[in-house]
Amino acid sequence: MLRGGLSLGRQALGRRAGLFQSPKRTFAALTDLKKLPQPGDKLHGFTVQRAKKVPELQLAAVELKHDTTGANYIHVARDDTNNVFAIGFKTNPNDDTGVPHILEHTTLCGSEKYPVRDPFFKMLNRSLSNYMNAFTSGDHTTYPFATTNRVDFNNLMDVYLDATLKPLLQESDFKQEGWRIGPENPTDPLSPLLFKGVVYNEMKGQMSDSSYLYYIRFQDHIFPDLHNSGGDPQKITDLTLEQLRKFHKDHYNPSNAKIFTYGDAPIEEHLTRLNERLAGFGQSPMDTDLRLPITLDESKMITVEGPIDPLTDKDAQHKTSVSWIMNDISDVDETFALRIMSNYLLDGYGSPLYQGLIDEKLGSDFTPNTGFDTSAKKSIFSVGLQNVRKEDVRTVQEKISIILEDVCKRGFNEKKIDGILHQLELGLKHKTATFGMSLMQGLTPAWFNGVDPFDSLSWESTVNKFKERYAEGGYLEGLLKKYLLGTHTLTFTMVPEKGYSHSLATEEKERLHREIEKAGGEAARESLVKQELELLEIQEAARDMDLSCLPTVKVSDIPREMEAKPLQHGKIGDVPVQWREAPTNGLTYFRAVNSLEDLPEDLRMYLPLFTDAILRLGTAKKSMEQLEDEIKLKTGGIKAGTHISTNHSNLEITEEGLVFSGYCLDKNVPDMLELLRTVLLETNFYAISKLRTLVQGIASGFVNSLAESGHSFARTFAAAHLTPGARSAEVMGGMTQVRLISNLASKEIYNDTLDILRQIGKFAARQNGLRIAITCGTESVSDNEKAVKKFIDALPIAETPIRDSPLFDFEAPTKALFPLPYQVSYTGMCVKTVPYTHQDGAALQMLSQLLTHKHLHHEIREKGGAYGGGAFHRGAGGIFGFYSYRDPNVANTLKVMEEAGQWAMQKQWAERDLEEAKLSVFQGVDAPQSVSEEGMVYFLDRITDEMRQVRRQQLLDVSIADIRNVAQKYLVDQVAAGQTAVAVLGEPKDVVDDSWNIFPLSLDPQAQPDMSQFEKVTL
Repeated sequence: MLRGGLSLGRQALGRRAGLFQSPKRTFAALTDLKKLPQPGDKLHGFTVQRAKKVPELQLAAVELKHDTTGANYIHVARDDTNNVFAIGFKTNPNDDTGVPHILEHTTLCGSEKYPVRDPFFKMLNRSLSNYMNAFTSGDHTTYPFATTNRVDFNNLMDVYLDATLKPLLQESDFKQEGWRIGPENPTDPLSPLLFKGVVYNEMKGQMSDSSYLYYIRFQDHIFPDLHNSGGDPQKITDLTLEQLRKFHKDHYNPSNAKIFTYGDAPIEEHLTRLNERLAGFGQSPMDTDLRLPITLDESKMITVEGPIDPLTDKDAQHKTSVSWIMNDISDVDETFALRIMSNYLLDGYGSPLYQGLIDEKLGSDFTPNTGFDTSAKKSIFSVGLQNVRKEDVRTVQEKISIILEDVCKRGFNEKKIDGILHQLELGLKHKTATFGMSLMQGLTPAWFNGVDPFDSLSWESTVNKFKERYAEGGYLEGLLKKYLLGTHTLTFTMVPEKGYSHSLATEEKERLHREIEKAGGEAARESLVKQELELLEIQEAARDMDLSCLPTVKVSDIPREMEAKPLQHGKIGDVPVQWREAPTNGLTYFRAVNSLEDLPEDLRMYLPLFTDAILRLGTAKKSMEQLEDEIKLKTGGIKAGTHISTNHSNLEITEEGLVFSGYCLDKNVPDMLELLRTVLLETNFYAISKLRTLVQGIASGFVNSLAESGHSFARTFAAAHLTPGARSAEVMGGMTQVRLISNLASKEIYNDTLDILRQIGKFAARQNGLRIAITCGTESVSDNEKAVKKFIDALPIAETPIRDSPLFDFEAPTKALFPLPYQVSYTGMCVKTVPYTHQDGAALQMLSQLLTHKHLHHEIREKGGAYGGGAFHRGAGGIFGFYSYRDPNVANTLKVMEEAGQWAMQKQWAERDLEEAKLSVFQGVDAPQSVSEEGMVYFLDRITDEMRQVRRQQLLDVSIADIRNVAQKYLVDQVAAGQTAVAVLGEPKDVVDDSWNIFPLSLDPQAQPDMSQFEKVTL
């Protein structure tokens, strides 16, 4: 299925097969140590240090060292065409200015070999990669990518190495990505002066999120030597360009680097190219500082202030946690055992700490620092609760100790430990398309903190040692006593402060005044305005910059024929069953859709809560703890969710329902299906207390979701009145769902809710309306057919209630504002387009990429200062839209969105522009799939391979004339006719006039938005 692309920050997703086919090498050949470089070998400027085969992961690893610079390099050979590259640097920050974060951005803004503005983003549509990113961690910075295309791999490796080792670090890049002072409206020299900058605004958004703020302030106190690498807005404005350049010189050199490659590409190819890049450098000082948390010679209690969460109970706003300093993570075996212990204590509704804290209604969810953190030299274990009442804070802290002591006294339940180990076994067997990237992300933090990466790869040895020690008895109890009982702790509490957001704004205003005074006061306005206009000129010039120096792959190399995955279709009884026979490593994947038509609105809105409840409330005979133990012992997990699919040929037809899935070892399929039947038919929908806990937890989770993915909620709401499918998506997963759950959490009257869930339970699992998909090895088909038949026979035949009243109307759907106490905002604007099979769909897909890369990124991110922005087209949903993410300038963004169609019509598109758009689209079209996802496009959306093949050819054949046609028809004309819909989450300033509808989000029934703060501005 084709869906609109999304690129936030420095990330892109997509894929394509190689331009050429190298001779196929078997797993044995790829990982045969005799055929890999041997210890002591000198190859292309590198010396092999050691090699190791890891049969349980079907890989072999080789460690090398660059002779001239001392750069560390690990290559992991595996029979996987999705090759991965990463280069990382130790980047311990010495202050909170965010220098590692801003450097991560600015290194990708141009380099010696590629002196174009922002080659990273330019490469997003000159590549067929399925992953491109850069991320700043607490003490290191990493630049990874993945692609199945060998030429693409070499292109991107060259760009990444030049960007990180030889960046230009120009002043204009620092001002754009880091911070500057400039007029709010560059064309109006009298408009207010503001702090600007992509990272500055990103971190303003982060620091507005109370959960993120809690975690950062906790880190400040338990790990003061490891400063905020992302940057605190109050400190970012202390950073200078000279300090940034010095940080790069000190940290971004090969001697301080760790390089990682993975996949089936020959290591010799990598060594040659790496040496060409590294040979020009000499030996430089390494950052070997492995920073440690505080030493707890005595227990400490810290209290700080934070913002109020609008979606949670105003009387339960405290967050509190207890933390312990744990082991040195270089002891891989003990670290693994402590991770098992943490999982036992915290994971799942049946875990001791969940039952003893959240089930006891002391809080709604765990704090963001809860868990076993191994990201630094010394590990930290934390347990905490959020949404705690003031009078319960001390009780929470005391109860944590009581629970841990009780676990130690009772001992660790062997069945639960077996379930945790079984999950690890299935995780190894489960074939994912992103194994290499996951491996890199798992190895890197420990590698930078002194852990031998070969020890980290020795999974089977580590597990066997754990099993041996656990079998001797008392092993985990001993670790619990050693680290968690009778030891010193750090107790960290954040208390709500009503004026917190106001104090942030006041501090920023005062800091801005000081910086302006330093620059010369009001007399400096002219120079600051001039500086802003000069930056705009540089940004504008970049639009038409010659990019011929950048490497690229070609659309002509993309096969016109898609790779089909054979499916078989049949019936078991009257239930349609789709079979996908493929090598699954001994696993069976199950998915079922129960189609529900014309449900009454009150039932449809509660379908998401129903899918959560059946995996939370337990049954009359078994508690959820008992069911969870069985699920962990017999399956890789069971999931339930809502299903929405717009018809491929008619936007007015939508299939709605429920979807259930799970996977397990072939031998456990009967047990998995019996567990699924149990939760579907026997859930106890009279458990008011557990439902309350569930609802409070969901409401708490929405707070984080809005802060992290506000743009998704904005565009979902904006699209809601355009098509039935988009409307369903909003009702069952958008702001309507947020308001429903928040209302339930506020009123705490659950009898009516339980009655609705019971009504849904009568038809949620039924034979009629059901279809099933099975993916498994050929050898398992017969046994699976028998198990599926037994499952179907156990389900009732039931009719669904029929809607006898119209759907409720959204209030003023064309312009909606959801005020939130964030310093930045999220926007979405949408228009209705065409169904999947319509010929215009391909051109609309291309238009979304063209607008994102050639216009919106430039206007919304570079000039407007938002962290992200772009266009998307939901090919299977008939929605074209725009979004912005952590946006300080909503009024300007909405203007840019409204005029985007006109811009596309006036733009003199070149064939190269269209070529790049097609490459960008096919990153997603040909993205590598996990075996469990094969055949799911047809199963879920009924889009056939024939339809997909037609769409593929249409995408490849889109012309510039097609782009102009759809830009006029679906953007220009609809904007002129007032057929757009807009939603904004965040600050309402400078946006709202009388045409907007305001939806307050608060659990306080008396809370209403302060209308006096809304300036009347006509858009």
